[in-house]
Amino acid sequence: MTELAHIRVHEERTNQYASREDFRRIFSEDTNGLYQLSLLLTRDSVKAEQCFVGGLEDCVTGNSVFREWARSWAKRAIIQNAIRKLNPRPRRPSPASPTVFADIDQLSSGPDKYFEIDAVLRLEDHERFVFVMSVLEHYSEHDCALLLGWSVREVREARARAFRELMESNHGDPSQSQLFAQEKK
Repeated sequence: MTELAHIRVHEERTNQYASREDFRRIFSEDTNGLYQLSLLLTRDSVKAEQCFVGGLEDCVTGNSVFREWARSWAKRAIIQNAIRKLNPRPRRPSPASPTVFADIDQLSSGPDKYFEIDAVLRLEDHERFVFVMSVLEHYSEHDCALLLGWSVREVREARARAFRELMESNHGDPSQSQLFAQEKK
């Protein structure tokens, strides 16, 4: 009886973690979404495909993660592959104080409140990575900084520049808009 109980406990623990098949299923079912993430980060179809495939390989051969986290882990693996491939570096801070948007939802264009993909793809690597990670994938500033090897301040500044550039490309001169507010010191 003790041996049978031990086997059940082991099976229950094993079922908590994502298997190789779980990751293959995730990459198969969400090929378009995961590839789009790769493409938004890399801006290049060949590099995007490499990051997609690398992400799958990392998930299948990497550390065990809880099954509930598998989809997030797949995205993280793609992001990490894109970071290794492009090595985005932050720009030197400008003397002007950074600005932030009061309401991100107001910045989106179109009836469904989405950013234009072309506008996102026009962003510089460092700004695009931060925008995709923090705004589209909802990573915290701290998580972005850790993954990119930057400071939190550099992440904030890159995100502010990304918003400013997206605003200019979607609505013209941001100085005419009420969506900006000075960052509080």
